[in-house]
Amino acid sequence: MAPKPLTFPGIFSALLAFSFSLLLFCHPIIGGHNYHDALRKSILFFEGQRSGRLPPDQRVKWRRDSALHDGSTAGVDLTGGYYDAGDNVKFGFPMAFTTTLLAWSIIDFGRNMGPELKNTVKAVKWSTDYLLKATEKPGVVYVQVGDAYSDHSCWERPEDMDTLRTVYKIDNAHPGSDVAGETAAALAAASIVFRKRDPAYSRLLLNRAIRVFNFADKHRGAYSSSLHSAVCPFYCDVNGYQDELLWGAAWLHKASRKRVYREYIVKNEVVLRAGDTINEFGWDNKHAGINVLISKEVLMGKADYFESFKQNADGFICSLLPGISHPQVQYSPAYSNYLSHANKVVPCGESSASPALLKHLAKRQVDYILGDNPLGMSYMVGYGARFPRRIHHRGSSLPSVAAHPARIGCKAGTRYYLSPNPNPNLLVGAVVGGPNVSDAFPDSRPYFQESEPTTYINAPLVGLLAFFSAHP
Repeated sequence: MAPKPLTFPGIFSALLAFSFSLLLFCHPIIGGHNYHDALRKSILFFEGQRSGRLPPDQRVKWRRDSALHDGSTAGVDLTGGYYDAGDNVKFGFPMAFTTTLLAWSIIDFGRNMGPELKNTVKAVKWSTDYLLKATEKPGVVYVQVGDAYSDHSCWERPEDMDTLRTVYKIDNAHPGSDVAGETAAALAAASIVFRKRDPAYSRLLLNRAIRVFNFADKHRGAYSSSLHSAVCPFYCDVNGYQDELLWGAAWLHKASRKRVYREYIVKNEVVLRAGDTINEFGWDNKHAGINVLISKEVLMGKADYFESFKQNADGFICSLLPGISHPQVQYSPAYSNYLSHANKVVPCGESSASPALLKHLAKRQVDYILGDNPLGMSYMVGYGARFPRRIHHRGSSLPSVAAHPARIGCKAGTRYYLSPNPNPNLLVGAVVGGPNVSDAFPDSRPYFQESEPTTYINAPLVGLLAFFSAHP
């Protein structure tokens, strides 16, 4: 029997529970971690997720070229980019969010990455090269390649794919402000990464970000309304598109320093619900990220007109403190770093949160992932002595092309999916969904909510690991 289609909102619920357990976890610290080794592996993971023609310097050797005709049915070149998780579909929404978070990690923590900085930059460019292809036509954004239902009915290597590679797009008549806004954010954030490294490429990214954002803002609507049967329930927009418009504008403001984006943010703060209840930060809900990103302007004494965003960010941080934390909130450590530079604390009623406390909470989360947990298990593949061996990932769980040159068909892969044996190929650096609310972890492919890795789990972790590499 082939596996059921994945329901990604379920995966995210598991991750929220995971984060809650991290924040309230009181297990003694087992020992120091090699954060730089974890950083190196977390970045290597992205090479295992590559789609398209692999470059000569590809380090994950059990992978081969795949999906070399993507886009051909629509008369466009959509080769490249990343598979989002353990499947073989290219979903543009989480790919763009992954790119934004990787770029943000470089912007804030690149100086701490050492020799891994160049590999992180390569990881960003692998995605932005694809996003440039996907946005090349004015008024059109290609947002998905592959039919998720046919893909999820099979268990086959990306190198063997024979499922439908249907191309899905948004346009003027079929809007998708959420995915377009996130794509604009990704391109804008990446333009900062390449500003000094490749000025011409940086300008291309920023100009494209501006064009895509204008399209997203002019033709407003959720892409899950335009493409419901293709993107739901996999990456259905539950939270609405408004946050992605503010998120895109915030990154364009940071990248371009143009007054028009500052005015857009201030003008649309209420209309686009900047102060909405913050209960997560991920590919679908950007409210926490918006407020933290914009708050830096206030903390550095540059923008009093953004004071309300700082208040929203303060409220988010306060909700994470022990004793008053909300079980549906994830914590981003970047805000703590901004506070340190500004010599500030977060006021939380009669108490306050210092940068040291926030860093301690973030470190406990990272250490939990790396092995300081009741099971003594690292949830990063290849890190530590004990880690998940049966992750929900097609390429990892099937014999490599080198080991098994003959094609493995759609249903022929099911026996590998159901096998109790460890995966033959280590997807080094992959961070899985994590344990359930009871800290239990089955290490079994069918338990996809716990055992599946995704690019958007790894992306924010890259910045955290970079920080703690320099501040253990």
